[in-house]
Amino acid sequence: MVITMARVQLALNVSDVDAAVDFYSKLFGVEPAKRRPGYANFAVDVPPLKLVLIENPQARGSGVAGALNHLGVEVESTEQVHAATAWLAEQGLATATEQATTCCYAVQDKVWVDDPDGAPWEVYTVLGDAEQGVATEPRATEPRATEPRAVDPDVPGSACACGPAGCGPEATAVGAGTPELLTLTTSAAR
Repeated sequence: MVITMARVQLALNVSDVDAAVDFYSKLFGVEPAKRRPGYANFAVDVPPLKLVLIENPQARGSGVAGALNHLGVEVESTEQVHAATAWLAEQGLATATEQATTCCYAVQDKVWVDDPDGAPWEVYTVLGDAEQGVATEPRATEPRATEPRAVDPDVPGSACACGPAGCGPEATAVGAGTPELLTLTTSAAR
């Protein structure tokens, strides 16, 4: 199966989002597509890249230490997310799916999978804009929690600040008023 994608996503932890925006604007020659407190994302045409910057000074070390937040593949539709979910399960990979979840200041449908070392990957589509960063965090006007996340090896994506481990029954999708849907598919071949 081939997953049609708009671009690959790279989400980085940064110690100072303003300094990072200045650097990446110069590096790629584009301004951010979205800015919020402690957050920015770029839609870069060449190379096709969705670069996400998340201010998280406690996680971010120097050099490459703590730089990676999560990786992703942005697709065009919910149907493509469902197709990716089925394909990943057929490959024997454990997945976690979310529907109408709020992440990175957008409402999204997505599926999570972890690489063998636990790096979280998401295949997602953006359904609309959101005023909140993630459904479980305070409003964007308040500082985002920077405490390290508890990683659950049985929940793909749990190492990510946007991952499903933070989405409990109390989390709601923006505008939906109903709990976010989280589905885990496990396989012996992890």
